[in-house]
Amino acid sequence: MTTKVTVEDVKRVAELAHLELAPEETPPMLHDLNAVLEYVAELNELDTSGVLPLAQVSELETAATASVVRADQTLLSLDRAAVMQQAPETDGVFFKVPKVIER
Repeated sequence: MTTKVTVEDVKRVAELAHLELAPEETPPMLHDLNAVLEYVAELNELDTSGVLPLAQVSELETAATASVVRADQTLLSLDRAAVMQQAPETDGVFFKVPKVIER
């Protein structure tokens, strides 16, 4: 793999994720991210031409597991008007909550 994660990349990803990395945490993070990318590059080299695509990793068609999957059922939910009456603050449709993200 030719493209490597740089220190600037680590800082940018940390910023986007709202993480505060201490200076001593940057080198291990740099190493770990590059190791992940190297592993993905290694996986991309595998020949998967004979592998059928899957929608899920387990086989649900077998009789043994068919009983595990429950049937979809429509259930009654809470009455919106009753719930909104108990809310500290609402616009009648949604709960109003204080802003918790600063940026």
